[in-house]
Amino acid sequence: MTAATATSLTPLDPASLEALVAFIERHPRLAVLSGAGISTASGIPDYRDAAGEWKRSPPMQHRQFMGSHAARQRYWARALVGFRTLGEARPSAAHRALARLEAQGVVRGVITQNVDGLHQRAGSRRVIDLHGRADRVRCMGCGARRMRHALHAELEALNPRWARQEAGAAPDGDADLEADFSGFRVPACSRCGDGIWKPDVVFFGDSVPSDEVARAFALLEASDALLVVGSSLMVYSGFRFARAAARDGKPIACLNLGRTRADDLYALKVAAPLEASLAALAERLAPDLSRRPA
Repeated sequence: MTAATATSLTPLDPASLEALVAFIERHPRLAVLSGAGISTASGIPDYRDAAGEWKRSPPMQHRQFMGSHAARQRYWARALVGFRTLGEARPSAAHRALARLEAQGVVRGVITQNVDGLHQRAGSRRVIDLHGRADRVRCMGCGARRMRHALHAELEALNPRWARQEAGAAPDGDADLEADFSGFRVPACSRCGDGIWKPDVVFFGDSVPSDEVARAFALLEASDALLVVGSSLMVYSGFRFARAAARDGKPIACLNLGRTRADDLYALKVAAPLEASLAALAERLAPDLSRRPA
């Protein structure tokens, strides 16, 4: 497979659009791998810059969360403020375009590294949430699950002054808030009595569930090609699928602003804003569906 040449083009540039259309027409059964870049237009900040470097401190580590009550106090206090942004986010034109392409039969499914659930809310039906879903929580003791908004209501009742805090939104429901968190009350699981509530997501340092990995590989195997959208692939949990596609001779296209870990694996790379670019693709490849009300 030849390496791609990245071109910084406007989203509606005819050459880049035609190149993407031609790629998909040659490989009509498409698996999509999405990352944080597809949700920034929905108001959810991402972690990395165009060079793939951290914009901010890395997120919570699994071992830190599980091993430190103070870390959990800090996490849940900030989440009580920051999760509003994630909870109120709406699918972008890019999410809706992928859903239309799935309905047309072009996209076989989406493997997403995001935890925001926006692909499903846009109408995508076959979505593999590689890193889990932030709108659910799980007891790490007994395995009980509940919706996150219910836990947040309990947190607000226990910590009324924190519910009134304001701070800048950060990725994955975090907030740019620094304070003394030592008085923040974090409830234990009421089912088992002392279990730790954790978002039902894969924190850094944790492992992606093996069944989700197997589902993602099955989707990739059943597809003709892979389209990477809005991801730097700096995290191995996503990069592994680009590497597997390349190993199996499946062409890879990438639509992303900035450097990625798999730049030498692409048959095509286009650097352009995702919303306009994917909307233009949907208009070309699923025109009737594109004209339906969102």
